[in-house]
Amino acid sequence: MSQDILIDELNAAFAAATLPNRLKLLRKAVSGRIVFTTSLGVEDQAVTHAIAESQVDFDVVTLDTGRLFPETYDVWQRTEEKYALRIKAYYPKADALESLIADQGINGFYYGLAMRKACCETRKVEPLSRALSGAKIWVTGLRGDQNAHRSHLRFVEWDAERNLIKANPLLDFSRDDVVTYTKANNVPVNALHEKGFVSIGCAPCTRAIQPGEPERAGRWWWESEDKKECGLHVSAEGRVTREKESAQ
Repeated sequence: MSQDILIDELNAAFAAATLPNRLKLLRKAVSGRIVFTTSLGVEDQAVTHAIAESQVDFDVVTLDTGRLFPETYDVWQRTEEKYALRIKAYYPKADALESLIADQGINGFYYGLAMRKACCETRKVEPLSRALSGAKIWVTGLRGDQNAHRSHLRFVEWDAERNLIKANPLLDFSRDDVVTYTKANNVPVNALHEKGFVSIGCAPCTRAIQPGEPERAGRWWWESEDKKECGLHVSAEGRVTREKESAQ
């Protein structure tokens, strides 16, 4: 079966499937490695619970940038204990990180978009490439209504940049849907969510949002809205999603 046909079949099947069943569909679709990358925010916690509930053989990994909140490490520990699983961490390369800080200073990302993107590249994008090495499917916790950039995503699509299938099983969930799911299943969540932190990343680059602000207003708040992606979900052309592409 071609990748295009497989992706179309998965998209059709996802529409009527529950979250755990969506994960089972992915596991049945390929025999190779499936990687779920978690930032330990509420969306990713919902997916982690569904992975444990459905007992699918996924690698659960996270990108430890070295600048995470203490609350993020706390929910990381509680999650491992609750589900008896190990969340594998990928870290920035030491020499690259030393060079970055020598060049721009410890918090140079505040002073220009290029500097901030260089920090994200070193701390997140390059480690992600190692985390996904050899994977057949990359599972994310992206939701379609998080911002305008993500509204064009499909449940399942071909990531030509990384040469694998990318699956977004929470695509049609709202924020309220996710919160309801985590509460109903007693899922550990980051304590910062109760303090107005909706989207949680690195501590220096994340703040609580104010009433009426969009969800991702607290990420890189000093930048314009159309620049607010770290590079994990962006192609070389700057697109968060891409048109359906063939997996040649």
